[in-house]
Amino acid sequence: MNWIFVGASTIAAQYMLSAVRSQAGHKVSWVVSGSMDRGAAWARDHGVPSVTTDLAEALADSDATIAYISTTNEKHFGQAMACIAAGKHVLCEKPLAITLGEACRMVAAARDAGVVFGTNHHLRCSGAHRAIKEVIAKGQIGKVLSLRIHHAVYLPENLQGWRINDAAAGGGVVPDITVHNADVARFLLNEDPQSVVAQVTSSGMGEGVEDSAMSVWMMPSGTMVMSHESFTHEFAGNGLEVHGESGSIFANNVMTQEPIGTVELVTGSGRQQIPFPQHSLYERGVSDFVTAVEGQGRAAADGVDGVKSLAVALAVREAAQSGKRITVNYGEVS
Repeated sequence: MNWIFVGASTIAAQYMLSAVRSQAGHKVSWVVSGSMDRGAAWARDHGVPSVTTDLAEALADSDATIAYISTTNEKHFGQAMACIAAGKHVLCEKPLAITLGEACRMVAAARDAGVVFGTNHHLRCSGAHRAIKEVIAKGQIGKVLSLRIHHAVYLPENLQGWRINDAAAGGGVVPDITVHNADVARFLLNEDPQSVVAQVTSSGMGEGVEDSAMSVWMMPSGTMVMSHESFTHEFAGNGLEVHGESGSIFANNVMTQEPIGTVELVTGSGRQQIPFPQHSLYERGVSDFVTAVEGQGRAAADGVDGVKSLAVALAVREAAQSGKRITVNYGEVS
């Protein structure tokens, strides 16, 4: 299968290009960029044969059947809708869109067109996260009481730009990282947050957008989730903790793009290291997506998953702005 990369992005270069090429018979045949100079340099550096600034030109290629979108957030909706209308399967970066309504329309359009639509939530493809999910599912920590996610990092200078200074492009730590934490919580606990309380701040890096956030989410089961995300914590590390009635899971350095970290189970019997496969998160995500395109499975995170992670993030931002508990609105998805 031939892929169209919509966006000559850093993530496309560092992770997605090799992930696609690791699939037998798959190649990237087009890159679409807002700048011909940038796109041409990206294509040359990465061995992609065709480059354009006109998405319609790439979509007219009948040999290209999958589009991967990694542009700035405000462009996702229009580009995804164009790809769907052209009959392409779409794997889109998170957040799917700026608004919940747009995200729901993207999912509905893909369903009506009969194409596979996925959200590139890489963390649920991690061997560590899948191992944690299995420990919970086996009942090894009993009923889950709380989940704490610590995803406070230092945003590298080469990734700052619009993420820290352009609200219209979807900048801010909430659409960038809170959506990840929402997807992790949904993936591990198999339920959707009902309501949230939150606070956000701009502590120096953010220019017109928040650069740090803390929030607490209530789950239908009564489980509480605490989520902390930031662009400004250079030495904080990252990880998550799951606490149950009969045990706890401590996972360190697992909220990353790399297959690293440690997972430890603590119960009355003592401490136990939980092994996990250290495969590429992006290769696994692309593999699952390709399997779905072939009609033999589902994407690791589908469009509904993307809508729901966006809905939680939007609720967090609204809760912080209003100072009130906000009930999460998931729109017209189930």
